[in-house]
Amino acid sequence: MRRVIFNQKGGVGKSTITCNLAAISAIEGKRTLVIDLDVQGNSTQYLLGAKVGESDKTVALFFKNSLSLSLFGGNSNASGLEGIIHETPFPNLFVIPSHPELDPLQGRLEARFKIFKLKEALEKLEGFDNIFIDTPPILNFYSQSALIAAEKCLIPFDCDTFAREALYTLMHTVAEVKADHNQNLEIEGIIVNQYQKQANLPRQLVEELLAEGLPVLASMISPSVKVRESHSVSQPLVHYAPGHKLSDEFRALYAELHNQ
Repeated sequence: MRRVIFNQKGGVGKSTITCNLAAISAIEGKRTLVIDLDVQGNSTQYLLGAKVGESDKTVALFFKNSLSLSLFGGNSNASGLEGIIHETPFPNLFVIPSHPELDPLQGRLEARFKIFKLKEALEKLEGFDNIFIDTPPILNFYSQSALIAAEKCLIPFDCDTFAREALYTLMHTVAEVKADHNQNLEIEGIIVNQYQKQANLPRQLVEELLAEGLPVLASMISPSVKVRESHSVSQPLVHYAPGHKLSDEFRALYAELHNQ
């Protein structure tokens, strides 16, 4: 299953959700890959920590290679991704790191119509049960590439009035990509993040989304300083604090996605 975690609003927890769902998938025995398309590299840092700068084998190299035309084809069985996949310290969990070079590459990739290259590469890639794609907080070449390459889209929502207004635009964007480029793409659900059930505004916003028939997932993620702590030690919560409430919430979210 290929999932993209996407929201055009920053700070909604895309990388945290990506890495924690992927970590649970790996613990469940699924060979799992995270692809970090955000130039900030938060998922890369979360999963690899200090190892991040040890190699130039990143997703930027994949896109750079896609700009090089081989008149003689090369290895038709290769996806172009195998050589940039890194092991993490966690069994069954792998990552394709981000790199700052993604920014200057973007214009060239758009001009050369390389928007389908990630999809083509992932369709050839073998050996992974689950793939999670982290995206930049903007609709650009990389987030569109991810939406075209994915089968399911998860939308983090951080219980903010502005986030609610942006949600309709975001869902229209996903529908447009589905209609134009990827008929298999489905919105799997809206993940309510930073949810404080005792506060009036978050509860009201969620109730309104449900009343409108939007696909809000039942499993919601609470705010906690444990998230920042897990970031600082480069360990997903299920490894850093397996008995914590947030780890249980992520496990419930993963179970809900796989029992729908």
